Amino acid sequence: MAILNYVLLSIMFCVTPAGVLWLCRRFPLLGKIGPIMILYAIGVVIGNIPMPDEIKTFQDFLPNIMVPLAIPMMLFGCSFKLSEAKLQLKVVTSGVISVCAATVVGYLLFGKNLANGAQIGGMIAGKCTGGTLNMAALQVMLGVDNETYIMLNSYDIIICFIYFVFLLSVGIKMFRKLYREKRDVELSAEDQAEIERQVAQTKENPYKGIFSKEGWIQIGKIMLATIIIVGIAAGIGFLTAPKGWFTVVFILMLTTLGIASSFLKPVRALTRSYDVGMYLIYIFSLAIASMADLSELNITGGLYQIGFMSFAIFVSLAIHALLCRLMKVDADSMVISSVAFINSPPFVPMISAAMRNKETLVTGLSAGLIGYAVGNYLGFIMNELLTRL
Repeated sequence: MAILNYVLLSIMFCVTPAGVLWLCRRFPLLGKIGPIMILYAIGVVIGNIPMPDEIKTFQDFLPNIMVPLAIPMMLFGCSFKLSEAKLQLKVVTSGVISVCAATVVGYLLFGKNLANGAQIGGMIAGKCTGGTLNMAALQVMLGVDNETYIMLNSYDIIICFIYFVFLLSVGIKMFRKLYREKRDVELSAEDQAEIERQVAQTKENPYKGIFSKEGWIQIGKIMLATIIIVGIAAGIGFLTAPKGWFTVVFILMLTTLGIASSFLKPVRALTRSYDVGMYLIYIFSLAIASMADLSELNITGGLYQIGFMSFAIFVSLAIHALLCRLMKVDADSMVISSVAFINSPPFVPMISAAMRNKETLVTGLSAGLIGYAVGNYLGFIMNELLTRL
């Protein structure tokens, strides 16, 4: 009976995300809600109904293995271009300063009222720099409990939806009117091709053909490269990390090695690596949500978390807008980079299309990729800083 339960639970955790992705593509309303939010809801239901005792094995194993595997996979395809270097330096500098400032002030206003406020601040800083991947990595790195992570991520999805509605309804027009600056950047043929590729890619199913012969071969290469990096990072962690610091060193080394690998052409040619890594994050989301015990949720603490997250997102947007204006960055580049930092690169093509300015796509994608790269470092640094305030 135990073996059967393990088989059924394996199928549930591995196949449910595929079903949710299919539903999101089949029904536009579910697509707007997003697969992660739906998986959280399913996971919470699973965690609060009677389940076989064997589920605890998956709850302990999956969260601790999915994120370390996903980090290098999602960094393999990063392409850090020299074109637009000056503009990239401006938006990234502005974005990092904005997130740090908003997180520190938000911590003083809201985070100090939370027992793990510094850790939450670190997660928020990483999330507002690179997205869900960084938030998941920092949860593991900083040892944040699962209930806090689930609620914070759920609040984040809702607040980011409001942020998106603001930008699409009045934000873009407002910033364009305030800036009165036109984008004046000459794009290379390579960048133009990248724009067209990314726009077309948003209309396709990223997992189409993944079980073909070519797909299986690439998955094998992705897994091999990932396992090598995980092994090296773990070895460095065991050899160099002070007592109690293994996870921190391990995650930071995974990030560093993932970035370094992205400069190798054979690794960058693994075009499915991001989507495979994202699928692991979907499995992680389902598993981590299944550990939530609704009877133990702290409602008062949740209000402070909502305040902290809302303050960090909207105040960082305001500071980012001000700094970009002072540095003579155009309004569209400011908006697209803000979306890349706060929502992550997959949202960039959507907002670029909404602005009817495809030329911003490279700026947004590059800013988001840099955000992925620095988010774990920044989150860790902010956690250390906030504990001393």
